[in-house]
Amino acid sequence: MHRTILALGLGAVLVMTAPHTAAAMAPDLDNPQVVATGLTVPWGLDFLPDGSALVTERNSARVLRVQPGSAPVTVTTIAGVAPTGEAGLLGLAVSPTFEQDNLVYVYFTSATDNRIARFRLDTPATQQVVLSGLAKASIHDGGRIAFGPDGMLYATVGDAGVTSNAQNQQSRNGKILRMRPDGGVPATGNPFPNSLVYSLGHRNPQGLAWDAQGRLYAAEFGQNTWDEVNQIVAGGNYGWPTVEGNSTDTRFRNPIVVWSTAQASPSGAAIDGQTLYVAALRGQRLWSVPLNGAGGAGTPTGLLQGQYGRLRTVERAPDGALWVTTSNRDGRGTPAADDDRILRFPPL
Repeated sequence: MHRTILALGLGAVLVMTAPHTAAAMAPDLDNPQVVATGLTVPWGLDFLPDGSALVTERNSARVLRVQPGSAPVTVTTIAGVAPTGEAGLLGLAVSPTFEQDNLVYVYFTSATDNRIARFRLDTPATQQVVLSGLAKASIHDGGRIAFGPDGMLYATVGDAGVTSNAQNQQSRNGKILRMRPDGGVPATGNPFPNSLVYSLGHRNPQGLAWDAQGRLYAAEFGQNTWDEVNQIVAGGNYGWPTVEGNSTDTRFRNPIVVWSTAQASPSGAAIDGQTLYVAALRGQRLWSVPLNGAGGAGTPTGLLQGQYGRLRTVERAPDGALWVTTSNRDGRGTPAADDDRILRFPPL
């Protein structure tokens, strides 16, 4: 769900309330609460109005309901998921009008494609596909979905290992897509006629987050040199595969943050006030990126470095807490006995 709250970095707090959300506060990183253990690659996470979370498991295709103090409960198993490599049941988004429509959206890999489906939480076995036909692969499937402040559904779609997809406007791979909740092209706001494509030139974008002014930011896996955070604008071209990281080529928009791939491999992203949090897999840390209020960023700070292993997803809960999922059972980590975990860092 979209949350528009302001804070000043990790220290001073500027309270600016928005409907149904708590004021932004710095998370207490020294006192985590372990919300769930024994999971396998928890990937997508979003919150219901009651403060509980829905979480996807990439390989099992399960959607779990998770809340502090209780064991996770399986809500449903998504039919037709074909997990392999980085593919499987990926992103999840709760409808911004959930209290009226009871809808939950998921992004997953089937036997033939990547697709987005939705279901009512009260009848989860009935699933409706709203978008299909996205090229799939064992790598670069993107997979993050989130509703923007405009009520539209945004999706990150990787290049599926075919780099030329990213610069091809006719392909929906290597893109960030913007669609109506039913999967259709919005009447206004998309840059190309009759197209879901919102931005292009992406390799494998995964994190999506909006600031209080409605600006969109995305975290993206680079190839061998630079991972990125980009401020996303309609019709923006972010350079892949011609460019990785910054360039002087005026056809392409430069990232606002770059890291070496060893420092980051950024997956999930969340904004709390003027701080962008990015969960890093290979970098095994939570990056804190100060936003400057004009679409740019200051110098990032690495938090939780090496404490919990690979971090996949970060989201801000309605009560102001920061939830983080580990990804140590994804075949690239060293799992602890209780991995994978969901951690809740309460607001200070």
